[in-house]
Amino acid sequence: MANQDLIDRIRFIQSAEKLKNVLRSAYTSEGRRESTPEHTWRLCLLAMVLRDRLPPMDFERVLQMCVVHDLGEALHGDVPAVDQVAPGAKAADERADLITLMVSLPAHVQAHFLALWDEYEAAATPEARTVKALDKLETIIQHNQGANPPDFDYVFNLDYGRNHTATDPLFAELRALVDADTRDRADAQASRTIPPGATGEAAPHPTSPQGTP
Repeated sequence: MANQDLIDRIRFIQSAEKLKNVLRSAYTSEGRRESTPEHTWRLCLLAMVLRDRLPPMDFERVLQMCVVHDLGEALHGDVPAVDQVAPGAKAADERADLITLMVSLPAHVQAHFLALWDEYEAAATPEARTVKALDKLETIIQHNQGANPPDFDYVFNLDYGRNHTATDPLFAELRALVDADTRDRADAQASRTIPPGATGEAAPHPTSPQGTP
């Protein structure tokens, strides 16, 4: 019985490996597509870096939520925010896929993972609101840092996830810094699409160090 329990847990880990092949809309600084696990890793790292600036909360739960929040993408991939047309559809699909993915796990482990996912999705606790905000911030930081295609939509990011990053003064302060990088990237992109001298505008605004491909 014990051996079968471990076999079933390993089977879940093997199934979760599919997430390593899921690509996001973001690009790395070297110009390749970012994977979902890479985003998850840096989201965890961002939470750890900011831990001493966060209000008191269950930080172990924060990290667990970071790890679980995109796990449902393992089966059918990620749907970028710009391509989401039906509100709630992405979340419903991911939740169903997460349940399918966890089928070999013990019932109490499945319940724990699903509770973490539901808590994150509802953003009704300090831990969930923290992960939601950091998830949006890490995504935009990567977009600003990436060697993106010429038509990458930086302007979209100026409103992306703002309801989640406005929940705490720390997140709002971080958002202001990240937005400054976003505007730099958008300005630099616009300057490259206008022939020099065509409008009489000033020289292109340089990108910040964080935004340089």
